[in-house]
Amino acid sequence: MNNPLFWLGLSLLLVALSLTTVLIVTLPAMLALARAARSIEKLADTLDRELPPTLEAIRLTGIEISELTDDVNDGVQSAGEIVKQVDQSLSNVRQQTKQAKTTTKSIFAGIKVAWKTFNCKPQAKENTRIPSNHSSLSYHKNSNKSHSPYQK
Repeated sequence: MNNPLFWLGLSLLLVALSLTTVLIVTLPAMLALARAARSIEKLADTLDRELPPTLEAIRLTGIEISELTDDVNDGVQSAGEIVKQVDQSLSNVRQQTKQAKTTTKSIFAGIKVAWKTFNCKPQAKENTRIPSNHSSLSYHKNSNKSHSPYQK
């Protein structure tokens, strides 16, 4: 057993057996890896075909959503302006109603006074007016005291 060639041959045999065992064990792993590579390649081809149109559709959808959002915002602003106009019109109607109410009350008060005036018997009126001759005389006579023609 001292023969170095024996040990060299035995070593080579064991190395060959080990390499064969490793090859036998790695062969199914290599086949599975090859199948996985083909699947990844098919997936990449599918993504290459489908992804750009999908991304374009998503981009167009985003643009359409932005346009619809702008339209909705315009509609909301328009509705707000219409509400303001309606509110202003209601305020104007309230003001006109108050004016009409006041005017109606004034008209009825005037009619009532006129009715009372026309239905009352005329009374003798006292002459409260000072005759014009008398006032000029008193003015000249009392020029020292007062300048008013109606004071005696």
